[in-house]
Amino acid sequence: MPDAVTMLPKVEWPYVQILLRLALSLALGLLIGLERERRGKEAGLRTFGFICLLGALGGSLGDAYGLLILALVGVLAVLLNLHTLRANEGMELTTSAAMLVTCFAGILCGKGHTISPAAVMVIATALLAWKERLADFSMGLTESELRSALLLAILAIVIYPALPIGAVGPWQLIEPRAAWVTVILIAGIGFVNYILWKMYGTRGTELSGFLGGLVNSNFTVIELSSRVREAAGVFVESAYRGILLATTAMLVRNAGLLRVLAPLALVGSFAAFALMLFTSIGLVLWSYQQRRPPPAEPSAQIKLELPFSLPLALKYGVVFLALHVLGNLAQRQFGDVGFYFVSAVGGLMSSASAVAAAATLASQGSLSATVAGTGAVLASFTSIAFSLSFVLRTHHRGLITRLATAMVCVAVAGLIGVLIWDSIYPYVLLWIPGLARLPG
Repeated sequence: MPDAVTMLPKVEWPYVQILLRLALSLALGLLIGLERERRGKEAGLRTFGFICLLGALGGSLGDAYGLLILALVGVLAVLLNLHTLRANEGMELTTSAAMLVTCFAGILCGKGHTISPAAVMVIATALLAWKERLADFSMGLTESELRSALLLAILAIVIYPALPIGAVGPWQLIEPRAAWVTVILIAGIGFVNYILWKMYGTRGTELSGFLGGLVNSNFTVIELSSRVREAAGVFVESAYRGILLATTAMLVRNAGLLRVLAPLALVGSFAAFALMLFTSIGLVLWSYQQRRPPPAEPSAQIKLELPFSLPLALKYGVVFLALHVLGNLAQRQFGDVGFYFVSAVGGLMSSASAVAAAATLASQGSLSATVAGTGAVLASFTSIAFSLSFVLRTHHRGLITRLATAMVCVAVAGLIGVLIWDSIYPYVLLWIPGLARLPG
């Protein structure tokens, strides 16, 4: 009678394939284990390497074996915590969670996944390595900032899906979802830039001016102008560059909105925005070479309000809807001239909302990309002029003259960009037919 054991089927894994899976799992386990080893944890380099290898073997054998390996790693995590508690070292909850994540990543490797487990392990290692920075950041958050972040999440995740799809109203002028996306986008940009300003903005007036301009250029100009007036002209040089950089940031933000909402509209206004940015940055660099501030001159502190709140969101929404409807009606009744007028007036209230309204009309086919881009440039012009009105309150003739000259140079550069585009538009139209006027 033949031996029953020799009658069992024999399965061979493809050598190269299983070797690659095990090698990837080992590398990912060693990656996170290295971080734990450097911090002097009980579970270190070898432990995490073994855990990820076990997960890869379990995933290769099948789901049942993968779940068994995960359970065994859970038991190992429990034993680790019992050991640290007996040694009066506290619980290793973070390390235990990292062990489970590592096991899951190993199981994915065993099933043939590559990008997903690698991304998970890199993120997990970053969370462990940035412990101090994340702790400092979380402890530095105020209650109002946390509420604002939660409100932004509610508006994006809860309210947006409940809005109706498509145009509504008797004249089909309003698209609730398109309007809400714009509100979330503008508020989100402001919130992210506020965090950047909070992290780096106090290192200098120029950096504060640029980051503050991304949040709210008009408010930044008001703050810098007030500082000049209160300090009797001590901060003229820093304020000059800070205001120019705030204008530069406003232009970057407006061009970014066009890029996200209507890329073809950015094509139609690229020359204008590029020349304005080049001129503004060139003036700042020229100022550094010609006039240097005294070494003992302190940096002006810009006190920005929280960039996202419910009243601010409603303001963005109301301004955007008003400009969207008025721009559409003005374009229908008076042609492109009517739309340009609405864009110019809208730039006085909120250049971001005016640019977003122009981009949305272009994406819906109510405007050509070229007209929308020109409207965005006009809104930026009026925003620059409105910012200059706050500088007049400083009563500092030198600063007013220099900034007025600089703003005129920026506006002239934008106008030249518009004229250049008009001259090359027929040739570009041959390559990008989408820039042509679409039926409204």
